[in-house]
Amino acid sequence: MPEYAPLEIPENPRLAQNIIHFARALRRAGLPVGPGRVIDAIRAVEAAGFTDRMDFYWTLHACFVNRPEHRVIFAQVFRLYWRDPRFLEHMMSLMLPAVRGVQEERLAAAAEKRAAQALLGDELPEMPQPETREDEATQIEIDASMTMSAEEKLRTLDFEQMSTEEIAQAKRMLARLTLPVQPILSRRRMAAAQGNRIAYRRTIRAALRQGGEMQRIERARQRPRWPNLVVLCDISGSMSQYSRMVLHFLHAVANEKGQGWAKVHAFTFGTRLTNITRHLAARDVDAALKAAGAEAQDWEGGTRIGDCLHVFNRDWSRRVMGQGAVVLLITDGLDRDDAAALEKEMERLQLSSRRLIWLNPLLRWDGFAPKASGIRAMLPHVDSFRAGHSIASLEDLAEAISRPDDAGEKARLMAAL
Repeated sequence: MPEYAPLEIPENPRLAQNIIHFARALRRAGLPVGPGRVIDAIRAVEAAGFTDRMDFYWTLHACFVNRPEHRVIFAQVFRLYWRDPRFLEHMMSLMLPAVRGVQEERLAAAAEKRAAQALLGDELPEMPQPETREDEATQIEIDASMTMSAEEKLRTLDFEQMSTEEIAQAKRMLARLTLPVQPILSRRRMAAAQGNRIAYRRTIRAALRQGGEMQRIERARQRPRWPNLVVLCDISGSMSQYSRMVLHFLHAVANEKGQGWAKVHAFTFGTRLTNITRHLAARDVDAALKAAGAEAQDWEGGTRIGDCLHVFNRDWSRRVMGQGAVVLLITDGLDRDDAAALEKEMERLQLSSRRLIWLNPLLRWDGFAPKASGIRAMLPHVDSFRAGHSIASLEDLAEAISRPDDAGEKARLMAAL
């Protein structure tokens, strides 16, 4: 560990304290900032001076940022902490829950909400509670000794019922989820000492190099390959909250190496189909979803599942569905268009894919039945029909992909048709 010489701090070290608080905000936002970097930053500012704000920005940037995906977070925290004179009011407006149906005056930039959470922490203003008369107040004691932990409760909680703080915790849990897949054995073979097939050509070529004498028998086995993952996510008004959480999960899957997927292709659809694959490649999740939201212009709009599947089957199926792709379809199936056309496109999508898995948040209801025409048209043409409304349902998705015979709730609902 490097040893630092004693640092001379003035009697009223306001700038040093501000740099320390700024470093704590960066650490809360996800940057790996330790005490050593804080000391380096204070020394660097002492050497570079505090006369020019651009010099001050790049001095701290050089001390705290060492990865490209951290630049956006650093820029937002720096702007809110050092440059915006009304950053406290703006951060509170970002952190307070928005009322449904009311548009925000200005949309948050990439990593801006994360910066607000890092700076404010637990100092959010409390929402006013209705006054209760002392004689009308009722105290309820609950024995929580045998209840589940907070994280366990969050796993089974519906995305639609989560508060702002619970959504932030759920996003952190989704970032840790994995979606591994078993490799597919291709027709091509590769050399293997313990292979189950004899490599005749390689055996003969080795014998010819020895003057025709066969000294050993070469063996081979089937070469493994990994399929593509194709995701079609509904972003209509009834699916907006679920879609945002699923896209956070897909960003973690697309950027996690070693899970086995050859490539992850993502599409959103509402009234039109949008390819957001290149946006999910960004390492920072806020920047990725901001770019995806700017690309898809039909957020929280209507639903035209049949037309969007037709565009996918016509324009994108041959490009991304090769090599035995697995398709995830995330939608509630509430479509008012022609049911016959929707059924035709679903049949073609199933025939083009290795497996077609449908995640429907409506399955969270115990009394769910396939009564809508869109659901009745789509259900016979999926290989697995599962719920997709919570973290636990997305964790179960890994088991569904690993087991080719898993059909989820399809058999039960097909009997109800």
